[in-house]
Amino acid sequence: MRIIIYTGKGGVGKTSIAAATAVRLAAEGHRTLVMSTDSAHSLSDSFQLTLGGEPVKIAERLWGQEVDSLRETEKHWGAVQSWLSGLMSWAKLNDITTEETLVFPGMEELFNLMQIKRHAASGTYDVIIVDCAPTGQTLRLLSYPNLLKWWMEKIFPHERRLIKWARPIAKAVTGGLELPNDQVMDSIEAFVRELEDLQAIIADHAVATMRLVINPEKMVIAEARRAFTYLNLFGFNTDAVIVNRVLPEGAGSGYWSTWREIHAKYEEEIRGCFSPLPILSVPMMEREVHGLPMLKRIGQAAFSDCDASAVLYRGRIQEVRKEGDDYFLDLELPFVRKDQLQLSEKGDELTIQAGPYKNKVLLPRSLQGRPIVGARFSEQKLTIRFGGRSV
Repeated sequence: MRIIIYTGKGGVGKTSIAAATAVRLAAEGHRTLVMSTDSAHSLSDSFQLTLGGEPVKIAERLWGQEVDSLRETEKHWGAVQSWLSGLMSWAKLNDITTEETLVFPGMEELFNLMQIKRHAASGTYDVIIVDCAPTGQTLRLLSYPNLLKWWMEKIFPHERRLIKWARPIAKAVTGGLELPNDQVMDSIEAFVRELEDLQAIIADHAVATMRLVINPEKMVIAEARRAFTYLNLFGFNTDAVIVNRVLPEGAGSGYWSTWREIHAKYEEEIRGCFSPLPILSVPMMEREVHGLPMLKRIGQAAFSDCDASAVLYRGRIQEVRKEGDDYFLDLELPFVRKDQLQLSEKGDELTIQAGPYKNKVLLPRSLQGRPIVGARFSEQKLTIRFGGRSV
């Protein structure tokens, strides 16, 4: 079983790359499911056929699915939503905008991702390709089980007993306010347990990997760096970067030659930012990418020199850890000598210069505002020590 999750800034061609990967793997003999967990689906447009909330056969050994957000929300959150609706009615906040707040931001995407767990457990597919919501913000929510597990074990049982005892009193005192019943509490507990299981699947580096899709553009690269930092911070393995819509050599003169120079400059920056990850390149096509023939061409371009189903890189390139009052940032820097290294920090960006090359790392919030108080380079790993924030 392999799970490959594609993420990236909206508009970079993430859906096309996910679909093209699925087409290639199915052609190589893998039973492949490509599924969209983005609320704004475009997978149907990519294949030029109608997909639904359950897997639809597209070609030999290839299925597609656009997860139904409303159905998944009802399945995982229906009891809680019903109780919240009653609470809003009791508070006389029952207009149409109130109904939209009954599902918290990011929850729909999480419910959609639960389908990964279902399909992984079924054994029906060899490979699951996930077209994830832009920038992978949903994946940051998957760090919550660590906190929720503690709450479920230490706080939730006491709250549950307290609510059961207080329910009739609260209804009488408040004039009809219903505290959550056992069905609501069971629903919350089941959701947290499922989320823990899903996190365990996605955090298994032998099974699941993330792939970032980017364009050679300044803002897109900045967004990808941010996503990459947090994927590393939360322990998810990114095994490749796909640079999509690169103008090929000989794209033309004048107007196009200028753009080719810009793309070449940003391709160099991408290598500096994401090395030693494999950087796969897909040229800009002469026409729109949709339908099986064009998706096949994209898959061939992206994976001409590697196995699309393989784990293309193993290991954490960045890791943040805390020892006492100090924080440490570990960075893998292959093919670099100690005497070549220079460090500089500005705002939330750390620049590591090795000779003529620069590697820019976006610092997570836990490290921002902390001064660098030491650094050590050993066995191709740079360890940077950060002190406390100045008051």
